[in-house]
Amino acid sequence: MVAANPRIELQTVRDLVRYAVSRLNASHVVLGHGTDNAWDEAVYLVLHALHLPLDTLEPFLDARVLPNERERVLDLIDRRVAERVPAPYLTHEAWLRGHRFYVDQRVIVPRSPISELLDEGLAPWVADPLRVERALDMCTGSGCLAILTALAFPNAQVDAVDLSPGALEVARRNVDDYGLQDRVMLHQGDLFDALPQQSYDVIVCNPPYVNSGSMDALPPEYRHEPAMALAGGDDGMDLVRTILGAAPRYLAPEGVLVLEIGHEHDHFVAAFPELQPVWLDTAEASNQILLLTREQLIP
Repeated sequence: MVAANPRIELQTVRDLVRYAVSRLNASHVVLGHGTDNAWDEAVYLVLHALHLPLDTLEPFLDARVLPNERERVLDLIDRRVAERVPAPYLTHEAWLRGHRFYVDQRVIVPRSPISELLDEGLAPWVADPLRVERALDMCTGSGCLAILTALAFPNAQVDAVDLSPGALEVARRNVDDYGLQDRVMLHQGDLFDALPQQSYDVIVCNPPYVNSGSMDALPPEYRHEPAMALAGGDDGMDLVRTILGAAPRYLAPEGVLVLEIGHEHDHFVAAFPELQPVWLDTAEASNQILLLTREQLIP
């Protein structure tokens, strides 16, 4: 006699969301790749699998699902729990400030709080977004910040640099999706070495900055991301040192550098005691993003 499958009792969207929350909590999955709680993660996975609008749950909660739909949802939940893969890698999409980006495991999942600052065109540090003519996104990964920079500064040509050819393939797909091929130029190479000598009004950068101790302690979800996009050396500042050393040669006289250093505030202060950056807090981050002018960076 074949044992009954108890999961056939999951008949509605509400049932599937409840089940997903229970599985995620019981499995102690680590969040932080687009959601910060099991409910939001569960809702996202269920709605995505059912091809329903991601911002419209209530009207569908008591809708019954077909057997093949139920299995599609459960397969996605099973993979999230068993493989500990971040949800955006399972769905091949990430959302940042209301913008959708294609992602896979060649890039880290877009989540930089710099994106929030770009909503306002880096005001008040950039007085007039329309006067920004050239911008640079260093360590572009998926290209998300380069694209948001182009949208924030509509008259700017944006260069985007990454060492990883695979990451740039993902970035190319996203740039094409947004129709920005004429304004966002992708460059493969090692930081500024990939660029012609150029002056930028704005440089944004989310470099690898995780210190070696934190790298060793990363939970499974974060180990699915490319290590080269995360690891910043013993104190997390290896690439930051190179970037700050070269940046003055590429910043316009009134140009600004906006740099994310995550939870490495203390390491940054220890490595650069002579610098007095402006720390730019967002709704989600404090002491994780700094702003420096060209004048501050000149030795």
